[in-house]
Amino acid sequence: MSPDLVTPGSVRSAAEVNEQIRALWLRAGGSLSAQEREQYELLVVEWAAAIRGRVVTAA
Repeated sequence: MSPDLVTPGSVRSAAEVNEQIRALWLRAGGSLSAQEREQYELLVVEWAAAIRGRVVTAA
């Protein structure tokens, strides 16, 4: 498994995950392979969870 892949229950901040998403797109040159697309989808799910956690904590 690639070290860039996300593990469920990660405690990274939304900003950290967003940076990984940006780096992935930069490396891919704007066109994701099937493997990169899978990694992207996992990162987006993690990012959304981090955002939700931040909203719940703030409330």
